[in-house]
Amino acid sequence: MPGTERVEITGPYGDRYDEILTPQAIDLIAALHAELGPRRLEALAARRRRQAELSGGAMLDFLPETADIREDPQWRVAPPAPGLVDRRVEITGPTDKKMTINALNSGANVWLADFEDANTPLWDNMITGQLNLKDALDRTIDFRSAEGKEYALRPAAELATIVVRPRGWHLEEKHILIDGARASASLVDFALYMAASAQRQLDAGKGPYFYLAKNESHLEARLWNDAFNLAQDALGIPRGTIRATVLIETIPAAFEMEEILYELREHSAGLNAGRWDYLFSIIKKFRTRGREFVLPERNSVTMTAPFMRAYTELLVKTCHRRGAHAMGGMAAFIPSRRDAEVNDKAMAKVREDKTRESQDGFDGSWVAHPDLVPLCKEVFDSVLGANPNQLGKQRDDVSVSAQDLLAVSKTPGVITEAGLRNDISVALQYLANWLGGNGAVAIFNLMEDAATAEISRSQVWQWIHNDVALDDGTVVTKDLVERLIDEELTNIRALTGDSFDAAQYGQATALFTEVALADTYADFLTIPAYERMP
Repeated sequence: MPGTERVEITGPYGDRYDEILTPQAIDLIAALHAELGPRRLEALAARRRRQAELSGGAMLDFLPETADIREDPQWRVAPPAPGLVDRRVEITGPTDKKMTINALNSGANVWLADFEDANTPLWDNMITGQLNLKDALDRTIDFRSAEGKEYALRPAAELATIVVRPRGWHLEEKHILIDGARASASLVDFALYMAASAQRQLDAGKGPYFYLAKNESHLEARLWNDAFNLAQDALGIPRGTIRATVLIETIPAAFEMEEILYELREHSAGLNAGRWDYLFSIIKKFRTRGREFVLPERNSVTMTAPFMRAYTELLVKTCHRRGAHAMGGMAAFIPSRRDAEVNDKAMAKVREDKTRESQDGFDGSWVAHPDLVPLCKEVFDSVLGANPNQLGKQRDDVSVSAQDLLAVSKTPGVITEAGLRNDISVALQYLANWLGGNGAVAIFNLMEDAATAEISRSQVWQWIHNDVALDDGTVVTKDLVERLIDEELTNIRALTGDSFDAAQYGQATALFTEVALADTYADFLTIPAYERMP
């Protein structure tokens, strides 16, 4: 594989890889790591220090040292960029060929092209995904299914705007070494897209746009902002061309929303309420703090829970105060053409969720399936009308305290054996698929990604370590979970029949056991999972 004195590419070479792993891309990766690599490591160390403080009894609060940023009424982020003015419906999904075409054709305003939670980071996935984006911008992409169905792009004016989600700061790319050490997956994904597709996006009248995942502080946002400036300078692109939407999907970031917007203000496209990872983050950060931070089972935690209302309303208020888009959360339901009753109930829940978001002032929202685009668009059309967004809707009525954001104990709901079984089954099915190369998995009529697997295994870990009892009085123990793992594997085998892959499920079970039953909590299941793939 091509490389330089500093950069070694150890992954196998595939067809057309040279169109992505260009000298320009490799040089950009090296430059970003030279300037930002040590700061990235310090940011990860800061996360560990904060976790130690929280585990020791500290609480989160709004930062006193940045109060002047929050109290200054004057500053604003950059105005919405071309292709990001109207974002009433955004669809998410991985960057395989079929999804690329279907997402761009879906009628959504934006496609979140996902290299992160809806993607499995196999080397081939990472490089061919970049190729698919490049080909889509060149309009040379097409796909033919095994059944002979042809997929092709609609006219350019009908396509969604591409917004790329690189992997988070905590992840590495083991197939690219910088001075012998693994490269930052974030910087690799960002640099490869910038080198291959940024100019193509500009030529199409838009620009290189990004969603930033798993950020925990404004200093991590500053790191991204510096990466943007370095890349724009290196590629001869004016500063401010890149735009980024930050997912507020960690509880520490919820206390630094204004500061995150401020750090990225020249490049900011707003904030998104990343609801599933947000629940995962709360469990993770306060996992040792007793019953006060124990959530009910996953499917009973809704967006109307007091701490979730506080988080989303604060997000809308913060964004609109600064001229930034506020983007709503995921509708993960997969429409069913086989069960009309199940479909009708689920669609009603989706409509209720999107109606609440639109009335709260969100400028748009996420869906996971093309069939949900019309519903989401209809709901937001009814509020927006001819307006492209709700930036003028100020939420001066909202006042959120630190205590409101941390009011986990006020969440209604129970913990049942069915809920525990659901966590186990979803995690096992997802991990088996993830290890097999698929990061967006349909399970029980929901499109699951890594975030929901993280919630599932984290809840099991937390319940075990806090002696939580189910609603029938049964205490959640390792022995109970091990028995239920065996029973759920039997159920999965019965459901999947001949397609059951015993070896893959064996790996998934070993991984789930490692991250759910071990005495030590793993910060991210995707880190040990990544070591299990080539």
